[in-house]
Amino acid sequence: MKHIRNFCIIAHIDHGKSTLADRLLDATQTVTEREKQEQLLDNMDLERERGITIKSHAIQMYHKRNDEEFTFNLIDTPGHVDFSYEVSRSIAACEGALLIVDAAQSIQAQTISNLYLALENDLEIIPVLNKVDLPSANPEEVTDDIVDLLGCEREDVIPASAKTGLGIDAILDAIIDRIPSPKGNPEEPLRALVFDSVYNPFRGVETYFRVFDGSIKKGQKIKFVATNKTYNADEIGTLKLVQFPQKEIKAGDVGYVITGIKDAREVKVGDTITDAENPTTKAVAGFEDVKPMVFAGIYPVDTEDYEELRNSMEKLQLNDASLVFQPESSAALGFGFRCGFLGMLHLEIIQERLEREFDMTVITTVPNVSYLAYTNKEPETPITVSNPSDLPEPSTLNRVEEPYIKASIITKAEFVGSVMSLCIEKRGEITNQTYLTEDRVELSFDMPLAEIVFDFYDRLKTVSKGYASFDYSPIGMRTSKLVKVDVLLNGNKVDALSALLHVDNAYDIGKKMCLKLKELIPRQQFDIPIQAAIGAKIIARETVKALRKDVTAKCYGGDISRKRKLLEKQKKGKKRMRAVGNVEIPQEAFMAVLKLND
Repeated sequence: MKHIRNFCIIAHIDHGKSTLADRLLDATQTVTEREKQEQLLDNMDLERERGITIKSHAIQMYHKRNDEEFTFNLIDTPGHVDFSYEVSRSIAACEGALLIVDAAQSIQAQTISNLYLALENDLEIIPVLNKVDLPSANPEEVTDDIVDLLGCEREDVIPASAKTGLGIDAILDAIIDRIPSPKGNPEEPLRALVFDSVYNPFRGVETYFRVFDGSIKKGQKIKFVATNKTYNADEIGTLKLVQFPQKEIKAGDVGYVITGIKDAREVKVGDTITDAENPTTKAVAGFEDVKPMVFAGIYPVDTEDYEELRNSMEKLQLNDASLVFQPESSAALGFGFRCGFLGMLHLEIIQERLEREFDMTVITTVPNVSYLAYTNKEPETPITVSNPSDLPEPSTLNRVEEPYIKASIITKAEFVGSVMSLCIEKRGEITNQTYLTEDRVELSFDMPLAEIVFDFYDRLKTVSKGYASFDYSPIGMRTSKLVKVDVLLNGNKVDALSALLHVDNAYDIGKKMCLKLKELIPRQQFDIPIQAAIGAKIIARETVKALRKDVTAKCYGGDISRKRKLLEKQKKGKKRMRAVGNVEIPQEAFMAVLKLND
């Protein structure tokens, strides 16, 4: 066990994490020349295009130093805030972490939040200053920032460049010297932490785990503690670029197990694997069910594709167990699904994967969050409202609670004013303001999750010229004054455009929605009123004017009564048409409601 090192890499998006992982694989000769490619561990096209890690990966490397062979287990972590639970489980499976900071961009919000996670788990931190070869790099200043943040010595920070391979040997030595070897008791019952799972269409779910105590053998009967189900370990092994089957994986090591599970929901990230006959009494702490934060409806463009969409969603769920969905129907869009996502990035990725991997074009409704509504009935039982149409009638409603988050924003000092006014506009309350250095400020806000769901991140980047970085964590529910704003087209409610809004914003947003829809709804042969309403009270109205045929064109001169007769006749026809006319809502209208501030 003393020759094993388990470590992860933590960094903000685009600080060179995947490229550094490539260099480590090269240096330990884990990858042959033929298999080499940029960002080797990011194997989804989407990950490569966006330059982000969506799914965490694990890979084993061997490194020789002075005739001693060491086993390195690199447990890669996703960088984005939406996947912070997966990051926390990957961190729990390690003893050390490489903290990568871009020499040109300095420390950012996610670096700090993931660093705190690592420190809570008592990980040994190795600071690495990456991209020192860039002309815009500022190594001296950023090194000072790292020293202030970690309280380490300047000599501890390793200058490196993942692109040129500078400093890679120093990193490998630091992994051996500074990261402690795993501690565990090989004699105790099996206790292993599940930190990831991948779906293989031929063999079922492959579960990635780290063994803390005991060992796991091929063919052993194992039990998952959270789901309380037992399986046979049909195949176990270690993870290189391809899987290497083994007979036994001992304490301290990382591996995979295939049990023939066909449903990804049975394997929960953060669960503990133990022996079925002789179970462990202390499961690995920190397990929780992943809770979706953002909800949106996903509907097929053509209603006949509903079953096909269901199959696609089920297949996606096998790869991504944090996607939650249930069927729902809407008067405007037909049958579809109400889906729960970890955040806005997760929603975008799911939408894109549906289009790419399954050729499904879908309509996504306005994303919202999940509220708790309390009625006047005794005893008080909360109703979960994840769709505005589930909100009880105003007459029976007592109060509504909405989820709040603690937002941490790191920005340059010159942008503090504009960032603050953006957050206050989004109903944020400032709780703290700390100067990390003379030029960098960390602002902490308590704000409603619903306010950051729409366009908060984009606008934050705009007001700070791209310099602000943002991270958040949920802090529970608080009572708010919320109302349901409905959109009526031609007198009919369009349930897909309903939204739950704070009383203070309802009028403004209702007005903006009507104006936006007026631009996008094509003109018909009759007038179309677009109205925003709270209950029975109309708060805003716009009208899409009718297209009129020039019926008097054939009258030349003559008496005015002839023209009037034709116009009256046209008026009657319009009235009838309006009574039976249907309004088609284009897809852009649903998307435009999200971008009201543009």
